[in-house]
Amino acid sequence: MPAHGKHRRPKRRPLTRGIALASTGGAALALPLVATATAHAAPQAAPAATPVEKTVFSAPVKIAESIPAAQNSAAKTYKVVPGDSLSVIAHEQDVQGGWKALYRANRSAVGDNPSLIHPGLELTLSGNSATAPKQPKQSKSSARSDADRADRSQQRSAAPAKAAPAKPAAAASGKAAAAAPKAAPAKAYADNLDGWIRESLDVMARYGIPGTYEGIHRNIMRESSGNPQAINLWDSNAVKGTPSKGLLQVIEPTFLAYHVPGTSMDLFDPVANITAACNYAADRYGSIDNVNGAY
Repeated sequence: MPAHGKHRRPKRRPLTRGIALASTGGAALALPLVATATAHAAPQAAPAATPVEKTVFSAPVKIAESIPAAQNSAAKTYKVVPGDSLSVIAHEQDVQGGWKALYRANRSAVGDNPSLIHPGLELTLSGNSATAPKQPKQSKSSARSDADRADRSQQRSAAPAKAAPAKPAAAASGKAAAAAPKAAPAKAYADNLDGWIRESLDVMARYGIPGTYEGIHRNIMRESSGNPQAINLWDSNAVKGTPSKGLLQVIEPTFLAYHVPGTSMDLFDPVANITAACNYAADRYGSIDNVNGAY
């Protein structure tokens, strides 16, 4: 039996010891953990675990979200084919802003001339700069020389297969002048009734006015006896103040109405008087040849 006056030590609840692992940024720390076996004791909370877990799981979320963004940023492109122009491409590909926006986005590849685009040029349709097909770089002078060679090639293909060598301008002009026909000298007419009638007949022929030498001569002899200054001061026309004048006795209103271009405007001029009278007779009687009296 236990001795009196001594007390027994109360039984203590067993202690459990363990080790808790806490992750801090990827490194594991061993921490001693002491907990009682009572059901009412709350386990110790690890305050550092919450931000660590957020840090660990936030990275994959960000990566997953960035993948579709990279896929959506891919630019839509178009490769130029023969016959294309910026306006045609902008219309067919429904480019917002039209050809001007397309040119601004691709100016570094197209160059300073928006009307000149080459087959094979890759244009971007989403606003990024275009990339030209891989070609060796050329200086501006070599590019101009290539364009000049292309122009000369086109000119050679359009020219005849065997072109005659160019001749000096002086020699060519001399031969051309020698080959040109000499202008025929102006036809001379006698300054008399015969010459006046013949010159009038030539003018009438150019304008399709009918009449013969005989018909003109016959009427002249009856009207004025061949005097180009003859004036009738007694007939009805004279009474009205418009006397008949000249070889074929024409009043001034009739002369002005039937005057033939190229002849004088002087009513007393023999050739102008004859051609105007014959023009009037053709309109009124069909021809001067049909006139056999006062007309």
